[in-house]
Amino acid sequence: PGSVPPLPVPPRRELIRNVRACKTQADERACIHKECAAIRTAFKEENNELRHRNVAKLLFIHMLGYPTHWGQMECLKLVAGTKFPEKRVGYLGLMILLDERAEVLMLVENSLKNDLHHQNQYIAGLAMCSLANIATVEICRDLSPEVETLLSNSNPYVRKKACMCAIRILKKNPELVENYVDKVPSVLGDRNHGVLLTGCKLMFEMTELDPSTIEPLRKEVPTLVRVLKNLVLSGYAPEHDINGITDPFLQVAILKLLRVLGRGSAECSDMMNDILAQVATNTESSKNVGNAILYECVLTIVAIEAESGLRVLAINILGRFLMNRDNNIRYVALNTLVQVVNSDMNAVQRHRNTIVDCLKDADVSLRRRALELICVLVNETNVESMVGELLAYLPVVESEYKEDLVTKICSVVERFAPDKQWRVDTIIKTLTMSGAYVSDDLASSLVSLISKSPEIQGYTTAKLHAALKDDLVNAAQTLVQVGVWCVGEYADMLDGSHGGEPVSPTQAIDLLATVLKSVTSSLTTKEYVLNALVKCSVRYAGNAEVQGRVRTLVQPYTSSIALELQQRAVEYATLFNGADAIRSGVLERMPAMEKKQKPQDAMAAARAAQATSNGRSGGGGGG
Repeated sequence: PGSVPPLPVPPRRELIRNVRACKTQADERACIHKECAAIRTAFKEENNELRHRNVAKLLFIHMLGYPTHWGQMECLKLVAGTKFPEKRVGYLGLMILLDERAEVLMLVENSLKNDLHHQNQYIAGLAMCSLANIATVEICRDLSPEVETLLSNSNPYVRKKACMCAIRILKKNPELVENYVDKVPSVLGDRNHGVLLTGCKLMFEMTELDPSTIEPLRKEVPTLVRVLKNLVLSGYAPEHDINGITDPFLQVAILKLLRVLGRGSAECSDMMNDILAQVATNTESSKNVGNAILYECVLTIVAIEAESGLRVLAINILGRFLMNRDNNIRYVALNTLVQVVNSDMNAVQRHRNTIVDCLKDADVSLRRRALELICVLVNETNVESMVGELLAYLPVVESEYKEDLVTKICSVVERFAPDKQWRVDTIIKTLTMSGAYVSDDLASSLVSLISKSPEIQGYTTAKLHAALKDDLVNAAQTLVQVGVWCVGEYADMLDGSHGGEPVSPTQAIDLLATVLKSVTSSLTTKEYVLNALVKCSVRYAGNAEVQGRVRTLVQPYTSSIALELQQRAVEYATLFNGADAIRSGVLERMPAMEKKQKPQDAMAAARAAQATSNGRSGGGGGG
């Protein structure tokens, strides 16, 4: 027999080959224009046999970025055809060349309605896919009853497509949600996993779009629990198995739906407790697939009215996540623990050491989340060990986060310190280690504490004197100002009888002189020093050497170019010259001071006071 002649090359392949052969943009444009002219001619000749091939070529041209709007009507003609190849290209063209703003979509509504009930399941699927992607709000509203009917179709492929189409319809027309509430049970009773998955997605979207549907949908909880139980306890099913777990996508979808239906309902939560415990204990956590299911299970347990033992089980799962090598899994565990720590503090405390270890991780996002969680976990019993861990983390934290960390440490110390002396020691140590990353609020808080606690004033002043003497250059200006203020106020307590190392008057004045002359001292700090020097002249009233040194140190600033420094120095010099009688009264010890409020705190207090006074005046008028 003779040789078989080669098959002709399809025109579309030839077009693609010609476009790829073009060496310049101009060559490509010429090729496309020539092909577009040929396609237009074919469209005018009404050649039905080649129309779907020409529209397919038009879609390729559209992908290259050339205008193809003139081929939209040909897509409508293909959709109205009777053959599957024509409809397939026609609906594909509709979804690519048109969107819901195109006016010609009104012409395709009747074809969509007819194809939704077509005997060929794939044609019905094409119609639903197009309806979901490009239909207008009006078309969706008109064809919604047809999709509702298809949810009960005997073909599982059609039911699955109908569920996906219904989701898009409801997003465009949320007022139609109630029409689908009665259709859901038929979907959840299906044995096809694809239908079950899309049905769960449909129910979830319904609860998101209209929360009032949650209550009627709660009657489906037993069905969902039964389906999930079958998945968890079923044996190997090759068509649904992923890494040894049966259909994890469906399990995750059911867990998300149970979370919504069980929130705020003790009755529904009771129905779920057993199956959630089975999921948490039977799911393999060595694979990422199992971790995804366990994560959703934990979120569901935390969200519903679960038993206390089940909540502890959920937090223990998160604790296992923290030991995983995958940073993504560790991050979601920390993120979830931050959300649940207030409701299950004791259960989270068991994993404290693992959480603290996250501070040593190289990933900055993990360290930030761990820090946030640790600050919540601190209490009266563990404050000393936890603050020790935070102080160990302070030297290595990034500069932009250091001030925030210092504020957090001082906040937990202020709330949970076992005694005032430990609190002072820890705050001074924190401020010493933090360098320049200290807020002014911390200085106000520390000064308030010292002024209100006579029993630690001498000890604190000695500690601050030692800290500044050891490393003045690197000390934060806030710490220097607090130290200088304390030396001025409580210099007479530095003899060692009130706690701390004894400091002689000469050593105290030497420190103030060093700060005053230091190039790192700010103008504000020097103002503090002048105040402290003059107060020391009263605290050491019988010491002639101190009196002379104070005069000598203050005198140069009477002609300072800094106006505030000059004014203070002149006023203090006046106190020394003939005003000895009133100097001790003017420079007596400051009374206990309140912690300085932040502007927003002060505003909030003012608003509260105003509201209270308005309420009283209103009550008086009513009486």
